Amino acid sequence: MNSSIYAGLIAFITVLILGPKLIDALHKLKYGQTIRTDGPKTHLKKTGVPTMGGLLFLTGTTVATVLFAYRSDEALIALAIVLGYGFIGFLDDFIIVKKKRNLGLKARQKLFFQIVLGVLIGLWAAQKPHIGTLIYLPWGGAWQMPVWLFVPFVSLVLVAVSNAVNITDGLDGLAAGTTAIALIPYIVLLYRSGRLDLLTFTTALLGALAGFLWFNAYPAQIFMGDTGSLALGAALGALAILTGTELFLVVIGGLFVIETLSVIIQVLHFKRTKKRVFRMAPIHHHFELLGWPETKIVIRFWMIALFFAGVGVALFLRFW
Repeated sequence: MNSSIYAGLIAFITVLILGPKLIDALHKLKYGQTIRTDGPKTHLKKTGVPTMGGLLFLTGTTVATVLFAYRSDEALIALAIVLGYGFIGFLDDFIIVKKKRNLGLKARQKLFFQIVLGVLIGLWAAQKPHIGTLIYLPWGGAWQMPVWLFVPFVSLVLVAVSNAVNITDGLDGLAAGTTAIALIPYIVLLYRSGRLDLLTFTTALLGALAGFLWFNAYPAQIFMGDTGSLALGAALGALAILTGTELFLVVIGGLFVIETLSVIIQVLHFKRTKKRVFRMAPIHHHFELLGWPETKIVIRFWMIALFFAGVGVALFLRFW
């Protein structure tokens, strides 16, 4: 348990030390965020804020995990999954900052890389005895999923969660804060089940996110970019896959589900009726256009995320 606490502290300190250096470097390289003109007008003032800040908490998480859990297959594979999806996001961000327009990888390219990586992870997990294809059910019991279904299921989980966090990353501190909150149920689960190495990875990520929020809270000095948002979603997906709790993510990540559903509802309704359900989707932009201050939206969304995390903890305590 001590190593988990130390990992979180080391990750936090690492991010605090590296933060100003990375922000300065990105400013000098002119790797700033390009703001879409069809978004909320209040966001135009954020043009030029350095992006690719996910590199900060990925570095902090990597340093702490390698220092305190370098002998653990579980912790290192979780880290590898996060870095893999983070790399896809980095490619997207890099193209955007180089071309100076808010279009990086094509959607189909990004999706292809995510699916392929997810399939490879599913194949790996299926043949590992300590992971396997056992899926715990939130209403009780478990299901030994056949391999032919498990592999695409794992890919779907990783793609869905990484993109859900990506959709949520639209306000200062929103994605980082809500992901940090969603880690709490997994910290409880891993501690109670004695999986301390994976717990070390999780607390390292939590500490790194706390450090990142120092720079990402309103008004943000740096944005995480797809480098960060895809990696964070992959982290939640990896924890779920390694613990067989993929279905619990619907509850634990309830805020991300709401954000994603708001986009789906908006698109489908507009295609059918040419009218919008929300002023803008995802739904956090709807509240912006209603005149809510950005900080008010973020704090209230954190509160919603805390509610879902609390339900997640309660569900885990029923089984472990």
